[in-house]
Amino acid sequence: MNDSTITLPWLVIRQDDNGNRYRVGRYATRAEAQKIADSLDTRGHKQLYWVERIGQNGSAATD
Repeated sequence: MNDSTITLPWLVIRQDDNGNRYRVGRYATRAEAQKIADSLDTRGHKQLYWVERIGQNGSAATD
C-alpha cells in the first residue's frame, strides 16, 4: 500500500478559548482519534477537543 491509498477520514479538532478551531490530526479509525482527543482533553487546558469524520465530499461532518 502506498501513501495515495491510505485513508485517514477521522479528524481531531481543537477549539481554543477565543473560538478559533484547528485540525490537530487525521486518523484511520474513530477509536484512534477519540483516544488522542481524550488524552489532550485530560491535560486540563481550556481548549475543547472533539472528533469529526470527513465526508465523501471532503468536508468534515460531526459524527
